[in-house]
Amino acid sequence: MSEVGNIDRLIRTAGRALARHGLLHAYGHCSVRTSAATFRVSPSKPLGLVRDDDACHEVSLDGPLPDGVLGEVRAHREIYRLRPDVNAIVRCMPPKVMSLGAMRRVPRPRHGFGSYFYPAPVLWDDPQLLRDDEQARKFAVALGQQRAILMRGNGAVIVGEALEAAVVLTWYLEDAARVELDCLAAGLADGGLLTEQDAKQRATWSGRILERMWDYLTAE
Repeated sequence: MSEVGNIDRLIRTAGRALARHGLLHAYGHCSVRTSAATFRVSPSKPLGLVRDDDACHEVSLDGPLPDGVLGEVRAHREIYRLRPDVNAIVRCMPPKVMSLGAMRRVPRPRHGFGSYFYPAPVLWDDPQLLRDDEQARKFAVALGQQRAILMRGNGAVIVGEALEAAVVLTWYLEDAARVELDCLAAGLADGGLLTEQDAKQRATWSGRILERMWDYLTAE
């Protein structure tokens, strides 16, 4: 199989895994950087319905989005432009993340999975879809050097050095949102936060942490 074929297969696998675990539904997309000037993004359909013969779209970092590519994919383009360390992006709608974002809150580092986003994901305090280039640029700037940005009542965007990492971090973000909501419900809004040292030590990929979660999420 060609390199493009392998990338498309990876994107399809990731999309189906995200859908199967309830991290997105009819809406959501994921992409992989393919060069300094291009990336490939998932088919423009619900990712849980993607078939093995569905081709992904090639998108250039310069110029308009190709025909048939979803409008919010411009956010991927702007992030890739600003973040050379990012090689994959997930746009998703996890339920707990949606609830927390609607409250204008983000999960804080309270447990192991939350430590990967220390000190906290960014909040994009705008409920509108990213349908123009200027908003997409501002969104990418707001992400900064973080791994995730919650969109007010509109899901989240997660970035990674590879698509496997971005998918795993998406699951971690949803679990961090679950714990945050549990703590808020228990009246412990300011308790149990990890220190910077604790978070940096815990946020490791050693011991096949990433690989094991990827295998779990993609098992059919």
